[in-house]
Amino acid sequence: MQILPPKILFPYIKHYLFLESSVDQHKKLRLFSDGNTGMVFLLDQGFLSVNQSQHLPHSFLYGQISHFRDLALNKQTSFIIIVFQPDGLHKLLGISAHELKDQIVLTQDVFGKPAVTLYENLGYLKKTDEKVHALNTFFYNLVVQNKSSSQQVLPAVLQYINRQKGLVTVEQMANYSGYTERHMERIFSQQVGMSPKKFVNIIQLHSFLKLLRNKPAEKDLTSICYEGGYFDQSHLIRAFKKYTGITPSEYLNNTTKLAINFMEFKDRPEPMSGLYNFI
Repeated sequence: MQILPPKILFPYIKHYLFLESSVDQHKKLRLFSDGNTGMVFLLDQGFLSVNQSQHLPHSFLYGQISHFRDLALNKQTSFIIIVFQPDGLHKLLGISAHELKDQIVLTQDVFGKPAVTLYENLGYLKKTDEKVHALNTFFYNLVVQNKSSSQQVLPAVLQYINRQKGLVTVEQMANYSGYTERHMERIFSQQVGMSPKKFVNIIQLHSFLKLLRNKPAEKDLTSICYEGGYFDQSHLIRAFKKYTGITPSEYLNNTTKLAINFMEFKDRPEPMSGLYNFI
């Protein structure tokens, strides 16, 4: 279930995700970048682990993801994921997004005791609307307390990139904003946590995924490949595998999507090297 935040929180939060794992068994999952950071509450008694052994905290923040990550879920559980806007966490807390890149941070280490109270309340509340109200109240209080005066150039640039479906050069971003390319690089590093070039590549990929999800039966992959801005299928497959580790066909046929960038494998692919530096 995907739920939008109220208007006052939308500059910071893209949406809330409520996910349920209804079967009490070991599940193999993969997460890849969508250009956003997030905050995760793992409720009930389930455990998420990296590299088969490293248990993730039950409440944590994650920064931008450089490479796709393989995770394992043990036991029946439920998730709440707060998906921030690309620059949302920086605007909310004033911290450098680059410092959070590929990092897992205990929620309480950033938000203090109120985060512990929020996690306990979310575990106690039964109805989804009650949980959403608790989340909205928590983040609304943060917005009210926030005195940051960070630059406001980036939201307009991010909207421009999304309108263009990621088919934008750094030079075009700079021209649109009125800043130099070097300054755009600095802003993206500080506020988003990745380079502008990588960010637009990820937006292009997710624009293609929307086309793929809504593909009419009579339309072939080559057609939407061109529509998504890729030169040919080889170009698409290389880009797709770079960020997800699998081909578009495997994504469609061999996975169950928990979210567009968070999936469970029906048939497990062979892992690639360098996956487990998430913590």
